[in-house]
Amino acid sequence: MSALPEQTGDERVDAVLTGLGRLAELPVSEHVAVFDEAFSGLESTLAAVDEQ
Repeated sequence: MSALPEQTGDERVDAVLTGLGRLAELPVSEHVAVFDEAFSGLESTLAAVDEQ
């Protein structure tokens, strides 16, 4: 897996990316749930930006 940026400048996005760090300690069978969680978090963040 490629290295993730340490910070993006947006705390909400940074929190989602930090959550992806769990992948290394989880079995592959649990990766989909982590990616779904990350996608949902990023989607919510984008929706909040659109509302501003």
